[in-house]
Amino acid sequence: MTPEPMPPEPMNKLLADLVKLMTLERLELNLFRGESRDIGSPQVFGGQVLGQALVAASATVESRMVHSLHAYFLVRGDFDAPIVYEVDRARDGRHFSMRRVVAIQHGKPIFNLSASFQAAEAGLEHQAAMPDVPPPEALPDLASYAGRLPADVSPRLRGLLEKPRPFEFRPTATPYFLLPGAQSPHKSVWFRAVDRLPDDEVLHRGLLAYASDFNLLDTATMPHGMHFPSAKLIMASIDHAMWFHRALRIDEWLLYATESPSGSGARGFTRGSIFARDGRLVASTAQEGLMRKVTLP
Repeated sequence: MTPEPMPPEPMNKLLADLVKLMTLERLELNLFRGESRDIGSPQVFGGQVLGQALVAASATVESRMVHSLHAYFLVRGDFDAPIVYEVDRARDGRHFSMRRVVAIQHGKPIFNLSASFQAAEAGLEHQAAMPDVPPPEALPDLASYAGRLPADVSPRLRGLLEKPRPFEFRPTATPYFLLPGAQSPHKSVWFRAVDRLPDDEVLHRGLLAYASDFNLLDTATMPHGMHFPSAKLIMASIDHAMWFHRALRIDEWLLYATESPSGSGARGFTRGSIFARDGRLVASTAQEGLMRKVTLP
């Protein structure tokens, strides 16, 4: 008698909830609705809106994968209300498709995204080398650093570190917020989803867009001896650009190497490179955000 196969183990609850968050309700042919989650920030997490908008755009494209996106955050999102995503099928060419997405909440646009999709095509290949850093197995999880925070640190920072997440983050060096004074604006972090995910490239790219908003803009605070969140600093994403170079899995270790070449005009600019464990450059990011110093009374 052949034994019955064992039922699959349930997915980690936090990751399962994130996958649910990325599974939008289709209201009409080009109209979608998504839920929101409070992750400890005063507004909807920018990565959530970015990922959901990309999922909405991807649902209107067949046999093509996103290779780039450019987005603007217009106003803060309300995580107590749903977000509606309206997709404009701007163009379907021979090899490329273009989509425009507007995220709407309370009757007003809060976010715009343009994304380009390409049919699979072979071509010339080259890439930058992955930084030489310790492997993730040799590094502690970001949450473990909460116990080393000074007593007077921002309660929000402590809460963000201690809050369970659907991703693991392992910095390759001591986090800048534990170091005194100004630091060079460069850092790298290993990250991955906490559990195995389905073999769905659209899902993996949508979740990478979500996770790409972590560990990016705060790199711009490092030369100033400040960290976010802080009562002395107001920070918010203004725009976000992303390029997908190669196939990826977000449930396997990825290295996020970031640098901030400029801060000016109360804005910080940061670039990021995302590498697979085998050294392939799978994606690149760029973001500018508000970085306004507050004068306390």
